[in-house]
Amino acid sequence: MSDLSIVLCGEAGQGIQTVERLLTRILKLSGYNVFATKEYMSRVRGGVNSTSIRVSSEPVSAYIDRIDILIPLTEKRTKHLERRISKKTLVLKENISTNMDAIGAVCGILKIEFKVIEDYIRYYFAKKGEKVISDNIAAAKKGYAYGGSLKYEIKIKPDKRVVEDLLINGAEAVGLGAIAGGCSFISAYPMSPSTGVLVFLSQHAKEFGIVAEQVEDEISAMNMALGAWYAGARALVSTSGGGFALMEEGLSLAGMLESPVVIHLAQRPGPATGLPTRTEQGDLNMALYSGHGEFPRIIFAPGSIEQAYELTQKAFNLADKYQIPVFVLTDQYLMDSYYNLPSLRSDLKIEKHIVKTGTGYKRYALTRDGISPRGIPGYGEGLVSADSDEHDELGHITEDLDLRDDMVDKRLKKLEAIEDEAVPPELIGPENYKILVVGWGSTYQMIKEAVAKLGRKDTAFLHFKQVYPLPEDTREYLGKADKVIMIENNATSQFGNLISLYTGFEIEDRILKYDGLPFSVEEITDGIKEIIKHG
Repeated sequence: MSDLSIVLCGEAGQGIQTVERLLTRILKLSGYNVFATKEYMSRVRGGVNSTSIRVSSEPVSAYIDRIDILIPLTEKRTKHLERRISKKTLVLKENISTNMDAIGAVCGILKIEFKVIEDYIRYYFAKKGEKVISDNIAAAKKGYAYGGSLKYEIKIKPDKRVVEDLLINGAEAVGLGAIAGGCSFISAYPMSPSTGVLVFLSQHAKEFGIVAEQVEDEISAMNMALGAWYAGARALVSTSGGGFALMEEGLSLAGMLESPVVIHLAQRPGPATGLPTRTEQGDLNMALYSGHGEFPRIIFAPGSIEQAYELTQKAFNLADKYQIPVFVLTDQYLMDSYYNLPSLRSDLKIEKHIVKTGTGYKRYALTRDGISPRGIPGYGEGLVSADSDEHDELGHITEDLDLRDDMVDKRLKKLEAIEDEAVPPELIGPENYKILVVGWGSTYQMIKEAVAKLGRKDTAFLHFKQVYPLPEDTREYLGKADKVIMIENNATSQFGNLISLYTGFEIEDRILKYDGLPFSVEEITDGIKEIIKHG
């Protein structure tokens, strides 16, 4: 076996996340490729939470149903977890009473050098005192002996190069992308699953000169961000669906002010509070149609940790360049998943478009491409005016109806240049495909692995990481296929409908999931096979 799937489950408060954090890092330090994701109930105590960890000889980054080793720290199990257990699943019950027993048992099965385990436990619990450290080492040693005594054949081979890899999750990737994009201000109200971005940037605020503001509500978050951009900062708001609902008036204000703003919207199932700790791709329409009035925007939907980093960085440059809102649309699955990777790109450049104003400066000058020179107060001699009402070129309120037409046309004119700069979709597989599987956002890794497992020479995967405006060649990609299959984590195929609206191409075959859990590789593989089977 070159790929091992381990699942640990237990009640909230039993330290499942501690197991995940320690075990994945110990595995990486031992040279193993790892992937981990979690699912948890919306409660502080009780319920059943689980974490899934894949250990592999090769890089691995997708969620699967298969469970090779199950370690229950409680007798309670959820139905969806029961469905993943097979006759081949090894269930460890004996001698596993604590989370440190579980860590030791897995390491024992994999024959990891115990010194690596001991050293990391000492590092992790360094501030807890020697007794806590020694107790945890003793518990891990007990589990290690038990795991080592089991006859379980594994063919996973470690790779020394993995030891130096990064191990980060989606929330950290968005935070790092913001830093790479020159972010100097974040305002947010904590809301699962977006909170990790605020936490990460707060932790590194002094290091990178960032003002991190936990505000009283999401209305304040958006308005503070607009004020920060007006003053010359590069600002980010991070929220989830219910929080973004409060930001919509401020979003429309950004449209009228032609203010840049970057919005990280981490999706979770709605309506209302819905399933606050689960995952879904249900807010694409919200990001697309939010805000009253008509004004341009860009919506990115990263499908991997690398894309989350790069697209967040790009969002700051494009928001600054076109003076518009730019969305980074993620979800709970991407936010809470992590895997090892050699590095992140270091060649990304911060592109600033602020001008020094002169006498007679016109903040909203009518230009051929719709982009007016953006000045900031105090930088130059010009007056930088801002008004939420319709305004003239100087920024003064107006009810000149002809000028109203000119200003609306000016703002929308930007879309032409934005469309020309759209990030193209990624085609994986043969160029002469007959079957085209289409996905967007966080389904990327699962669809990629599922299509590879199918091994069909006539099937390719097209992934969109920019979902609005649609890349120009979208219609061409779809038109080449005999059959197109759309895969989405929502009930109404929001992206499929968007494609139909803008290209006229109707996608009839759709695989949709909206129970709050991510797609597994197996679900996608089976779904594609079923559609192909029935023509």
